[in-house]
Amino acid sequence: MKYFAYGFLGLVLLLGGSSCSSRQDAVDTAQKENEAKTAAQPNTPPAVEDDKNFDSEFMTKAASGGMLEVELGTAVAAKGATTEGKQFGQMMVKDHTKSNTELKAIAARKNITLPTALGDDHRKVYEDVTGKKGADMDKEYLKEMVKDHEEDVKEFTEASQKATDPEIKAFATKNVPVLQHHLDMANKMKDAVEARK
Repeated sequence: MKYFAYGFLGLVLLLGGSSCSSRQDAVDTAQKENEAKTAAQPNTPPAVEDDKNFDSEFMTKAASGGMLEVELGTAVAAKGATTEGKQFGQMMVKDHTKSNTELKAIAARKNITLPTALGDDHRKVYEDVTGKKGADMDKEYLKEMVKDHEEDVKEFTEASQKATDPEIKAFATKNVPVLQHHLDMANKMKDAVEARK
């Protein structure tokens, strides 16, 4: 009996430890909830379900990306070593705070669940950038902002063409030129910071 109790205790600790380490990705969790809501609607044709899932997936990814822009922008604006890094960080906080507020309002009207924390990919970028100091942090930040905005422009352009909800489509369309401007600025500022070596 004593061995059984120790064995059971070991199993509980093993299972408990593994559940703590297998943290769910916030974006995936939100999207699964959205897909469950769509699937629960009676008599929804598969094509309509796919369209709704595309729209909500765009929104969940955009929400995590928007949070990253604000959180990283805040960190670099406060701790950055270069004028370019600080200025770009301030612009990200201002522009993406506005965009995030609009995104949340649309999601609330459409009953779309958004992540409340950074998705795993975005969290890794945040940790990589803020793990560096001084000009190295600014260089890494601007490099990541170029990469991030290249993806954003692509995803928002796709949503501006494929989203089926008119309000989501309009949101994506309106933000493509803003994101393209951010990409152009990030490239310019990254080049200026790297030229100083």
